[in-house]
Amino acid sequence: MDSLTAVDSLIIQQRKEWGEILIGFETKNKYAIFNAAGQQLYYAAEIGGNFLVRIFLKAWRPFQIAVVNPNNEMVLTLKSPFRFYFRELDVLNTSGQSLGRIKRRFTLLRRRYTAEDAQGNELLELFGPILHPWTFEIRRNEQLLGKITKKWSGLLKEGFTDADNFGVNFPSDWPNEAKAVLLGAVFLIDFVHFENKND
Repeated sequence: MDSLTAVDSLIIQQRKEWGEILIGFETKNKYAIFNAAGQQLYYAAEIGGNFLVRIFLKAWRPFQIAVVNPNNEMVLTLKSPFRFYFRELDVLNTSGQSLGRIKRRFTLLRRRYTAEDAQGNELLELFGPILHPWTFEIRRNEQLLGKITKKWSGLLKEGFTDADNFGVNFPSDWPNEAKAVLLGAVFLIDFVHFENKND
């Protein structure tokens, strides 16, 4: 996680396989993670899981994502159990210890999540304004500190796949653990709000 030190933004690009694009069968999600200069910091891939679960539960499925560095060394594990609405995601270090958790909260019209530290204390709120469906503001005590934004990836990619690109920005002096939890939030947001939306 040392690669996150002094970083104030990340770009997360979902990778799709041609079989999924042409046939439409849901395969395991894969992502490349870059810094603002375009240097690849990590690679993330959905691991485990069952083909039938992916087919029938689609975005509702439980999932686990391994995040590795360019040397293929594990840096994080992200785990999301099955939940019908109140989705959660745990961010774990290489020893399996919690760095924090993202939780979806109940709202009638808006999209709201909380980011917690390893002790369950609320660090941040992720808030999706109604008129900006591709944006989640990162807030603490109503103060805007950063954003998670789904990026337009081009007509062909948007029209024929459910591949998504995201940008996340935050203060560069935040602890790496908080940045890792926000990185985890991107994957949960992708599953909950953008996975399979082009079917």
